[in-house]
Amino acid sequence: MHVLGARPNFVKAAPVIAALRTAGAEQAVVHTGQHYDARMSEIFFAELGLPEPDVNLGVGSGGHAEQTAALLIGLEGEFTSRSPALVMVYGDVNSTIAAALVAAKLHIPVAHVEAGLRSFDMTMPEEVNRRVTDQLSALCLVTSPEGIGHLAAEGVPVSRTHLVGNPMIDTLLANLDSFDTGRVRAEHGLPERYVLATVHRPANVDAPETASALVRHLHGVADLADLVIPVHPRGRANLLAAGLDDHPGVQILDPLGYIDFIAAVRGAAAVVTDSGGLQEETTILGVPCLTVRPNTERPITITHGTNRLVTFEELVPAARKALESGTPPADRRPPLWDGHAGPRIAEVIMEYLGE
Repeated sequence: MHVLGARPNFVKAAPVIAALRTAGAEQAVVHTGQHYDARMSEIFFAELGLPEPDVNLGVGSGGHAEQTAALLIGLEGEFTSRSPALVMVYGDVNSTIAAALVAAKLHIPVAHVEAGLRSFDMTMPEEVNRRVTDQLSALCLVTSPEGIGHLAAEGVPVSRTHLVGNPMIDTLLANLDSFDTGRVRAEHGLPERYVLATVHRPANVDAPETASALVRHLHGVADLADLVIPVHPRGRANLLAAGLDDHPGVQILDPLGYIDFIAAVRGAAAVVTDSGGLQEETTILGVPCLTVRPNTERPITITHGTNRLVTFEELVPAARKALESGTPPADRRPPLWDGHAGPRIAEVIMEYLGE
């Protein structure tokens, strides 16, 4: 049983579900409804060829306690009635940790795709979710080599750990021909040259004063080049209240589907983000990425990719440098980011279930 709750989960799960289908596994999909906006959930199922969910719990938004409580109750009912042999969770959202907790207490083994990532910043809800999920998982499916060391340092037995590569990159490479920047530029009226931005982290958008400071520096980027920003539901009110759309060089979009969004990323002169997955996607697409965070759980995107961590104050100078330098030279890809993580994960799963 796959438990999916938010955009990154869908992108990672698609190649895993396809590979397990080929291997003959009987599967079920639970959509928790953590991302309830159709543009951030349903469209992804259609675009990525995911099967229709067997159930949608429809938990929606809310505080961490409220949302996680609803997830625990809903998932316990599904796991009890369906008795899966294995629960598969993805990434680090609240749906991930809730599924791991419920499965562990029902003595159902858990497989965690994207295990071992660490920012070492316990103020991030995602870091709490990652660490606890890995401790509860029978299979830790790791996307990059440093994750092996992190898990070992936390006492996770090596027998539970498998370096499989990054299924998000499987999805990216499988859809390369669909990322038509020209079409997306025409449909959404994007300028010829633009910086694309996405911001949604609580540390950046939840406090009005922080959101205002971020908007001030985003306006500085817009002084250099047009800034296109699909606004995530989280933080939308604070960012708009801070005057995000007051600058003539800022173009606000509603959230985009996967194909349109990555096409827009592919055509950008640079990306400004606080997302985790986008650091990985820009690494493969060769787009300069400025991550507005003090840390990243994906350091391999810095050593092997196009990513750079920046503070608010560093954002405009870094954007100027990225725009002047142009597309970085192609570098080597991180190990096993080759489009075949899904089949490797399926092999591990089928062997485990066979045993």
